[in-house]
Order: sequence, then structure tokens, then C-alpha cells
Amino acid sequence: MIENTMTMLHNTTTMLQNTTQHPLAITALIIFIIAYILVIIEEFIQLRKSKPVMVAAGIIWLLTAWLAQSQGMEVIINEAITHYLLEFTNVFLFILVAMTYVNAMEDRNVFLALRAWLVKQGYSYKQLFWITGLLAFLISAIADNLTTALAMSAVIIAVGKEKPKFIVLACINLVVAANAGGVFSPFGDITTLMVWQAGLVPFKQFFSLFLPALTNFFIPAFFLSFAVPKGRPPKLREKVALIPGALWIVTLFLLSVTITVILHQFFHLSAVIGMMLGLGFLQFFAYYTKFSRRIQLFDIFPMIQRIEWDTLLFFYGVILCVGALGTLGYLSHLSSVLFQNWGQWLPLAYQATPANIFIGVLSAIIDNIPVMFSVITMHPEMSLGQWLLVTLTAGVGGSLLSVGSAAGIALMGQARHSYTFFSHLKWSWAIVLGYIMSIAVHLWWNATLF
Repeated sequence: MIENTMTMLHNTTTMLQNTTQHPLAITALIIFIIAYILVIIEEFIQLRKSKPVMVAAGIIWLLTAWLAQSQGMEVIINEAITHYLLEFTNVFLFILVAMTYVNAMEDRNVFLALRAWLVKQGYSYKQLFWITGLLAFLISAIADNLTTALAMSAVIIAVGKEKPKFIVLACINLVVAANAGGVFSPFGDITTLMVWQAGLVPFKQFFSLFLPALTNFFIPAFFLSFAVPKGRPPKLREKVALIPGALWIVTLFLLSVTITVILHQFFHLSAVIGMMLGLGFLQFFAYYTKFSRRIQLFDIFPMIQRIEWDTLLFFYGVILCVGALGTLGYLSHLSSVLFQNWGQWLPLAYQATPANIFIGVLSAIIDNIPVMFSVITMHPEMSLGQWLLVTLTAGVGGSLLSVGSAAGIALMGQARHSYTFFSHLKWSWAIVLGYIMSIAVHLWWNATLF
């Protein structure tokens, strides 16, 4: 099925590839650029990022349909839109379930209890720096990097009130750790999920990125740790108890992930099937709480209501915008420049390396979701090692700037006046070093996959 959809997509872009110089196509490209500038400056203009891309998607597809109609190719537009809507639906439903489970665990004080336990242990600032970083690295492999960063930042802010410098360094560490931890698991980031669902990287192969991802986290953390203030924060006596049913929800989430992997790997079913089955489990648990005297009543729909709808609608707009530009032939041209013209001086197996490294740098400026979706849509002929490389770079590249990932943007709000764009930029040299070394480790550790 994946091969058929990719073939259909390739045929669509081939038929319309000569239209990139048409005024309507150029207008569509300009609209996308304007929309994405509005996304980038979201923090300053207070305009949610989903709005400009959703409007742009509708206008761009109208222009694309107009252009296709003038060439008698209306049927191609419907086929292309159907394909991209299917892409969005698969990821949308998967993320909806994952976010619902995360909200349910938050509702049962799972993350608050973890925070309270860490706060009252009396660790030194340096110990807390490493503990929160390592936890963010590991937790983000199964929970999204935004939720992970926010949960750990609550610990940092609670214990670092008297040491603003600690908050800055620990927040930088959190952003790098959360982004790095998300790349060695299909569940760690939307980009890894897209790559897995497209059938480009098998489930078990994502774990080949564990060592490169760990390198990406460890090197900046190593240098940052020397600047962490000495001493211990005042020991806090915060107590938070798990609400009855919390462990059941955690268990059901892990069961859902396990079933999803089994159905996808052994029965070749879409990952959505397993996750929606898991949502059904959660609904039955909610039904059970109506009759249980020991477990507090639980309702699943408030958990769904609290989902980051702006992120999901942004994802819709991005997929439809990028899809339209691909149908117009722009991605075909971009693919030719990046994956055919660059790296010609390298051995054949490594010719895509410069392009994939550049994509990681680009994801620090532009959100990694449209960047990765563009690569998947271009579908360049690459080895498994190269697909893993672009998965790595797109995931960790967002750490290069504080605005390069959802985790960084969220922490700038949480730790306002302490963690800022420029405080992060001050340590970018260490993050760049970690970025370069993680790529080097991947090229060495996974050399047989190229």
C-alpha cells in the first residue's frame, strides 16, 4: 500500500512538474512562505501557528486545482488530496490517543508525583541537572518532548528559585535531552512516527539511533555541567499522592504501545489500529470506575478536550501545504538540488549525507514536522542508514536554537526571564558540537546500514 501511494504521488508530481514557473504556482509558493513567517514569529504576534497554515492550505489547493483544471487534470488533484488527507488522518489519530493517555496520567498525578519525589530528595544542583536531563532523555522516548520538558521544568523551577543560573543551564539541558530522546523511538516525536508509518524505517531499527542520540545529549550536558552552581537547594517537603487508578492507566498505555508494535510489525496493520484499540481500553477503564469504590471516577472526554489541538491543526495545514507544493513540482526540484547535486564528491552510499545534515540545521529555523514531511514526500532513494540519519538530524537539529522545537518554546514561557533565546544561544557552540558528534557516531556505529 505504501508503495502504491508513493507511486501515485510520484506520478502526480511528474504530470505537473512543468508548472513551477506558472504565476499561479509562484503565488502558491509565496503564500506558503508568508504563512510560515507568521508561524515563526508566533511568539511575538500572539497568533496561533495553526491559523496561517490552515488558511494557506485552502488557498494553495485552490490555486493548484485552478492550474490543474486549465490542463484538464482535475482528477489528479482529488487523488492527491485524498492521499494527503489519509497521511494526516493516520498521524492525527495516533497522536490523539497518545496525548489522551498523557493527559490521563497527568490527571492522576503521575508527573506531579515524580516531581514531588525528586524535589524532596535533597539532591545537589549538579545532581538535579543530570537527573532531570537523563529522565527527560528516557521519558521522551515514549511521551512527546513537550510534555516531558514541561514535567521536568517544574522540578527545576521549584528547586532553583534562588539560583537563576541553574534554571538557565538546566532548561538548556532539558531541551537538548528531550529532543535527543525522541529520535530513537517511533513514539518519541511526530517526525519519527511519520518515518515509521511510511515504512521507511522498521521499528527495531530506530534503536540503532540510541548511541548517537545519547551522544547528542551527553556532550552539551558535559560542558554545561561545569557551569552549574555548587551547593544544594533548600529541601522541600512537597507531598503528592498518586490518585487511585494511575498505575492502571500507565499499564494500559504500555499495553497499547506493545500491541501497536506487534500489529504493525507482524500483521502489517497501520499503527493507528493498535493505538485506537488502546483508546478503547482506556474507555472501558473509565466505565469501570463508575462501579468501583476504590478508584475515583474517570472521564475520558475531558482528557481529549485538553489535547493540543493547535498542534494537530497546524499539522493538518502543513501536510496539505507541502502536499500541494509537491503536486506543483516544487519538491521534485528541491529533491534534485539536495539529493542529486549535493554530495557528488562522496562515495555513492554517503552522497545524501550533506543534504540530511542541512535538513537538521533547517529544522532549527523551521519546525521539523514540515521539514521531515517534505523529505518523505520527496522520497529520495536512500539507504536505511541515510533515512536514520535524517531522522536523527531532523529530531535533534531543533536544539540548536531555543525556538527550534516545541520544548524550547514552551520552556521560554515556563522559565520566563531566566531561560531566553540569547541564554540558549550562548551555549549553542556546545550543542553544535553535540550535533556534529552524534552524526559522526551514527556514521561509525551504523556503518553497515549505508
